Amino acid sequence: MNPVEIGPAPEAERTQSSFDLFLIWAGADIVATTFVVGASLAGAFETRTALWLIVVGSLAGAAMVAALAPLGPRLGVPSIVAARAALGIRGAAAIALLMYVINFAWIAINNVIAASACAALWGGRESERAWAFGLGVLSTLVVAGGPRWVARTDRVAVPLLFGLGVVMTLACPRLEPAPLPPQTGAGLSLLRGLDVVFGYQASWILMFADYSRYTKSERGSLLAVFLGLGLTSAWLMALGYLAARAAQSPDPAAMLEAAGLGVGGAVLMAFGTLTTNFVNIYLSALAWRSLLPRSSQQLALWVTGLVGAALSLLSRAWLDRFADFMLVLGGAFVPIGGILIARFFLDRRPVDVAALYDPRGVHARHFGFSPAGMLAWAAGAAAYYAIGATGGTLPALALALLVYALGSRRLSGS
Repeated sequence: MNPVEIGPAPEAERTQSSFDLFLIWAGADIVATTFVVGASLAGAFETRTALWLIVVGSLAGAAMVAALAPLGPRLGVPSIVAARAALGIRGAAAIALLMYVINFAWIAINNVIAASACAALWGGRESERAWAFGLGVLSTLVVAGGPRWVARTDRVAVPLLFGLGVVMTLACPRLEPAPLPPQTGAGLSLLRGLDVVFGYQASWILMFADYSRYTKSERGSLLAVFLGLGLTSAWLMALGYLAARAAQSPDPAAMLEAAGLGVGGAVLMAFGTLTTNFVNIYLSALAWRSLLPRSSQQLALWVTGLVGAALSLLSRAWLDRFADFMLVLGGAFVPIGGILIARFFLDRRPVDVAALYDPRGVHARHFGFSPAGMLAWAAGAAAYYAIGATGGTLPALALALLVYALGSRRLSGS
């Protein structure tokens, strides 16, 4: 199985069990950034309110991604190729380009999170940049080694980070919540807080079919993705929130210290960064190859990983503005969820898999763009950002779905 292959998954390779798919998604989400999403809410909401936001946003966002997971076994193609049915080949390429650029920020964020934890114990604040760059190079090296290297590292890293979550869960009863000073999260409205959580879940939207295409069961794929993404997010975001309240800071090092985890916690956080950057580097390489199919897989991997590592040298602002980054992601990806749901569940037209790879086959008369899809994306994103503080997730999702459903009949002429 070659995860950076953009062609249809052969029937002979669709042998992955639903449980294995669950483990992939759980492993991808048991990461440091999930903790930090919860921590970003700590300056704005009391405990009960924050926990409700986390649970509702985690499960609702996971449900959106999971609803699309059955398209993997149904079509056998990666997500960015399946998206061509709704957006056109060039429209999907625009999404791939956006995802490629955004993943540089994700990689940098993960490097900075791990560097914060490690530098607090070894080298001090002045060593953070060296830690961040070194961890970024290490992640890239593992991914470039191929699926076997990733699998072997995941077998160590995922259980260790799971252990960190368990230890933090046990530490929660002795954590004493305290009000945080005004900072990133402060000033969020209730619905805007929901946008932060949902935006994190929506950032997974373009992975809906990448791994499920190697599983035969559509129902099993749906349940595996929902449980793997929803349960881990609700759990780890809640822990991040509680640790940030106790530490009076969303900084990972301060959170680990407040939980009494010290050196062990820093090591586990660093491992968690490796596992999540495997996914981010892979997604960017897949986006690269969907844009430049003839390019070298190794070139795509190394350019992605090294640029992300270089960006992590710039500033700790990746952590300080984390909630704002989640809102940017929400505006970009929540409307895509609405479009894909409208195309694959409301529009009964069959999907011609061969046409997804043929520049003359999908919306060719519109130069490779789906007018309905692009209009719906623009309308949903505009609604998300225009509504702002009152909460943009539901309006953006609903408007994108409605515009695509109506426009696909009137504008695309199909």
